[in-house]
Amino acid sequence: MQGFKWDARLIDKYNINGPRYTSYPTALALNSNFDRTQIQTAISQGANQLSLYLHIPFCHKLCYYCGCNKVVTRHQHKADIYLDALAREMALYQPLLGDKVINQLHLGGGTPTFLTEAQLSRLMALLQQYFNIKPDAEVSIEIDPRSCSDDKLRHLRTLGFNRVSFGVQDLDETVQIAINRPQDTDLIRHQVALSRELGFSSINLDLIYGLPFQHSASFAATVEEIIRLNPDRISLFSYAHLPERFAAQRKIPDASLPAAPLKLELMQLAINRFVGAGYQFIGMDHFAKADDALAKAQQAGKLQRNFQGYTCAGQDALVGLGVSSISQVNGVLWQNSKDLAQYYAAINSGQLPVERGFSLDADDKLRAALISQLICHFELDVEAFSRQWQLSGFWQYFAEALERLTAFMEDGLVEVYAGRIKVTDSGRLWVRSICACFDAYLAQGQRRYSKVI
Repeated sequence: MQGFKWDARLIDKYNINGPRYTSYPTALALNSNFDRTQIQTAISQGANQLSLYLHIPFCHKLCYYCGCNKVVTRHQHKADIYLDALAREMALYQPLLGDKVINQLHLGGGTPTFLTEAQLSRLMALLQQYFNIKPDAEVSIEIDPRSCSDDKLRHLRTLGFNRVSFGVQDLDETVQIAINRPQDTDLIRHQVALSRELGFSSINLDLIYGLPFQHSASFAATVEEIIRLNPDRISLFSYAHLPERFAAQRKIPDASLPAAPLKLELMQLAINRFVGAGYQFIGMDHFAKADDALAKAQQAGKLQRNFQGYTCAGQDALVGLGVSSISQVNGVLWQNSKDLAQYYAAINSGQLPVERGFSLDADDKLRAALISQLICHFELDVEAFSRQWQLSGFWQYFAEALERLTAFMEDGLVEVYAGRIKVTDSGRLWVRSICACFDAYLAQGQRRYSKVI
């Protein structure tokens, strides 16, 4: 991707409330009338290789910006109770999965490194007991540097973890204090260096732009330090300020947040500098070195997107365990209860703790494939897509989408031909808005999403 210019006038025009499209339809489409018997059918008829996501909700401290499902506590024994419940949930899934292979395992949260070394050992033993985990599986974990000692990092490696993702967010002290996440830069430097020494095959660093008191000079300093740390991947997320949904965000004054033009400038700054440092711009929120698996998948036209973001492991073959986790297998989505007490109650009654779900129909699957192609590869071969989906009259079928795309075409953000759709370099900033043109559900829940910038 070459350097690009942005036009401030486009912010008001295209900065809509819109999804990140980690699925289509998004999680807002899930409902409590879902027939849970569809889960068994979806898994049995789905792919033989699956990804597994485990949600660990606990955190020692509250970060004000966070919109994740979390439980802030100092009581370590609560994690033991949670592991008991996870063991029961795994036992419920075991007969459904049978001999299916787990080729990707990811621990997210919350803060997975809230768990002690002994608790991490128990969790991995449970996973090995109940699931058929591929010997060379990708095994990754999200790490809060403040809760991960050198010994814990070494222990993770001995347990088979081969990928780590450190939550950095921002290195500026003023920003860190405003979001209640102070962490020493030397600690991050040390843990990245130790991870490399221990032989983790991939190191990712998370950043967020749009946080309180961020400005161009301070964020540029953070970006330059990240480049010096030389991670394999970089995640650059847009801060979604939704204080009406997340109480902790009410501690962040609206006046401290960068306005949309500055927020876009921060994103542009990061993209240009990361690309200039040799990273491939995977998409709206990910960068990777050219020899990384994500970059290779995109180069080969095989990159996909699921609830964990960009992936090489399939967008329709993910099982989630733990409170609030979302699964997507063979055109069926389902989500566990978001409330920990309700999650425990379901598990203790011998039932999967599924609260809601959704089964994609033919139109949903068609649009999901199209949106995934655009958000992963920024172009669509209309004729090849039509053949694959046995669709005659592509532009007749998507007539409403074509009408919505007109303005993007006039502003040079997307090029549309009879046989091709191509998002331009500048249009990549607005790929969420472009994908929204094909979304049949967006108008129903648009206000519940954050701004795309």
